[in-house]
Amino acid sequence: MSVPALTAAQPLAESTAQSAAQSLVQSVDWLAIAPPTLVAVVGLAVLVADLFLPEARKAVLGWVSVAGLAAAALLLLPLRDGDRSTFCLTGQPAVCSYTVDRFTLVVQLLVLGGALLAALLSVTTLKDADKGLPEGEYWFLLLSSAAGAALLPASRDLATLVVALEVASLPAFALVGIRHGDRKSSEAALKFFLSSVTATAVSLMGISFVYACTGSLYLTQVADRIQHVDGRLHTLAAAGVVLTLVGFAFKTAAVPFHFWVPDTYVGAPLPIAAYLSVVGKAVGFSGLILVTVVALPSYADAWGPALAGLAALTMTVGNVGALRQQATRAYSAVRLLAWSSVGQAGYLLVPIAAAAYSDDPQKSVGSTLAYALMYAAVNLGAFAVAALVGRRSPLNRLTDYRGLYASNPLAALLLAFFLLCLAGLPPGVIGLFAKVTVFSAAVDAGLGWLAVVMAVNVVIALFYYLQWTTLLFRAPEGAPEGEPERHRVPAPLTAAIALTGVLGIALSGAPQLVLRFAATGLF
Repeated sequence: MSVPALTAAQPLAESTAQSAAQSLVQSVDWLAIAPPTLVAVVGLAVLVADLFLPEARKAVLGWVSVAGLAAAALLLLPLRDGDRSTFCLTGQPAVCSYTVDRFTLVVQLLVLGGALLAALLSVTTLKDADKGLPEGEYWFLLLSSAAGAALLPASRDLATLVVALEVASLPAFALVGIRHGDRKSSEAALKFFLSSVTATAVSLMGISFVYACTGSLYLTQVADRIQHVDGRLHTLAAAGVVLTLVGFAFKTAAVPFHFWVPDTYVGAPLPIAAYLSVVGKAVGFSGLILVTVVALPSYADAWGPALAGLAALTMTVGNVGALRQQATRAYSAVRLLAWSSVGQAGYLLVPIAAAAYSDDPQKSVGSTLAYALMYAAVNLGAFAVAALVGRRSPLNRLTDYRGLYASNPLAALLLAFFLLCLAGLPPGVIGLFAKVTVFSAAVDAGLGWLAVVMAVNVVIALFYYLQWTTLLFRAPEGAPEGEPERHRVPAPLTAAIALTGVLGIALSGAPQLVLRFAATGLF
């Protein structure tokens, strides 16, 4: 009798197993994941096309990459209607690995816009390269890194965060050292790689500590469970919180994880230095925000003081390093921009640190994003003008900018505008308002000492920004009498300078376009 009973039970068991299997099959929201997916697909297509195109036709790969990045940015428009999530736990639709919300869209716009402008600069750089950079590999690596960077702000579990961070980072190492036979480039790539790997290893250790305490990698579950950790595990949890931040602090070039920045910016092709200064920072800061404000708000007493100290140290070391640059030294302009980016990273850290002490941490996060959007536009513009000057003065010294107004008035005026925005002086209104927003976030959170440190550093930064600005309008030393020599500017470089100039001026005319994030928050 037992055999027929088992036989009768088999269809029911099979039906139950099939039903359970079907419940694990999820539909993918392809529109939500479309922007990073399109960038990755275009990267693969470019790599394959490079195998078949003749050398004379490979310039088309650059324009395909530019078009792909522009199309990915346009795909953000249909996502504005509301929050979308995919790759969620079965039966728990609120616990997902990929979420598109307001925060995600702002950071993805910053990433894709920054990558697009870096791609425009790259078209000219690849055409002018003396040794001939490998175009197919270059565009594949750039698009791969951009795809990882666009994935990171949508990541809502620690595993996806780390994967996105590494997908954004690993191609960047190769891009820094892509100049074959260039010792300076190879050394910069090696330093960048070794320091990044070390920081990532420390972060993975921290994530393992957090997972050991909570049993989950999903940010929302971690936020809930870490509040109820057994008392014996509090020290382990606090250590995990601090260690997890290290990898993202490295990406933001926060002191003491900044030492790779000057040599890397000098050794890399200039468009890649511009890319790292903006997109690399966007990756680091979005990761920091997700880990601190979303996953670990209950441990604000651990990460708040740590980030406040990092902010003060970073802005001070960065500005002092920029102040010490010698105008006649080779690549001093690029080095000054590198140290300036370290100093700017300190300002960007201030609102995240303030979120630990604020009653409304989302508004503090909004201040960081508002400042990051301003910084991205004007910093990419400064790099674009540096690329223009570097075409006739390969050493790119600060002294090479002397008299730029005489030979190229529009480029000189735009560079002066970009530098004044970074300094926070009129007519760079958006830079001034962005700094005031960050300053207010620190004061409102009760971090008066940090606001004072920031004010001192703003004054220090004024000196080297204004010093560079005045060089633009001085007469060149030993310049012959008569009409100054003028050089033809390639169309992609002209487009990059024009786009950043229009964006910077538009934001100065209507600063509410980005400052509203500081008033309303992002999540």
